[in-house]
Amino acid sequence: MSTIAIVTGASSGLGREFVRCIDGGLMGHVDEIWAIARRSERLEALVRTCTTPVRPFCLDLCDLVSFDILESALAEEHARVALLVNNAGFGVFGSVIHQKHTDAARMVELLMRAPVELTYRALPYMTSGSRIINVSSVAAFMPQPNLAVYAAAKRFVLDFSFALDAELEDVNIRSTAVCPKFMKTEFLQAPGDAGIAEQFAALVGYERVEDVARKAIFAARAGRALCIPSADMKLFYAASKVLPYKLALAVERALL
Repeated sequence: MSTIAIVTGASSGLGREFVRCIDGGLMGHVDEIWAIARRSERLEALVRTCTTPVRPFCLDLCDLVSFDILESALAEEHARVALLVNNAGFGVFGSVIHQKHTDAARMVELLMRAPVELTYRALPYMTSGSRIINVSSVAAFMPQPNLAVYAAAKRFVLDFSFALDAELEDVNIRSTAVCPKFMKTEFLQAPGDAGIAEQFAALVGYERVEDVARKAIFAARAGRALCIPSADMKLFYAASKVLPYKLALAVERALL
């Protein structure tokens, strides 16, 4: 039985960095990395840069058939899934009324449905010691006007991950929610109001994908339910727990 790690959104940004960290041995030994993304040419480039065998899956996780394909591959290989990284996603800035309905629907499908589907398909192939990393966001800490659907979807990821960790703790399968702030990736090139994106980024600052991936893997190996890589966002998380929403929102608007 081979041991594998599965990473979604693997062709760029944080997902690609997760693959590099796994290839470098941060998650321990794996026989193969299954890299899932939509862009085949980038997946092929990723394969060439890794010493660990990488199996590329060119899939659109907004299409339910993609999950059947992955499940069939798991059944055929009868592999042990040591790590599942639910990372694929995108966000659109701007008010809901000005967003395309298709963009909102895609965020719901990719950010909420995909992690649930992938978890269900991978769990039968996990054993004691297996880990799940769910990439949430600091946007999940409180509702975010002009990022309403994205923030709500990332809150879903955060709560789903917490509950999943509690359910699976007895069998030593742990789920870690990772909440990074802005990273200099293609996320900021998504459709929507670029001015709002830049304002948010200027307010909270950036962190490096290398740091986020490394800290997330260390947190997962330690069995921690939550990883907030940035120290200042740990303070924001604590404040969001005690401040009334309207007050927290007023402070955020004043800063923007």
